Amino acid sequence: MPLEPKSADLPRIRGALKFYKVASVITGVMLLLLCAEMLLKYVWHLELFAFGPNGVLSFEPVIETAAGLESTGSGVNLSTGILIAHGWFYVVYLFSDFRLWSLMRWHFGRFILIALGGIIPFLSFFLEVRVAREVTAYLDRRESAEAAAASAAPEASETTPDSVEAQ
Repeated sequence: MPLEPKSADLPRIRGALKFYKVASVITGVMLLLLCAEMLLKYVWHLELFAFGPNGVLSFEPVIETAAGLESTGSGVNLSTGILIAHGWFYVVYLFSDFRLWSLMRWHFGRFILIALGGIIPFLSFFLEVRVAREVTAYLDRRESAEAAAASAAPEASETTPDSVEAQ
């Protein structure tokens, strides 16, 4: 029997879902920027720099040396900035994944699948839509069932005049 989220956690799940959706989109965009940066660097041997001698934004060549690839640009290396930003946003994405996973009380494989969204390009966008739809449907179903149970409970506990006389 799968575990169900606790009733007290239902409002927290909605907040965790919003946080997950934002983190998922940001991480997905950062991952696509990282893939573009890797293609620029390793296929076309270019890096993106800002505020260097060649203008506000410029592509500067990367040369191969015995020690590896070396950058020839000066200024702020946006390629490295994209790499670092994606790494930190992925940590935030993993936290949002963990928070939603633990509140929903899913199995561990589900956590791993969602975590892959920050590593496999475009997967975070697909998972964000799928997970959001599934969690929202679950919350709506659960809240309507609890509302129906709450409205039925007072009716059952009320005593009618006939039942009082019979006692």
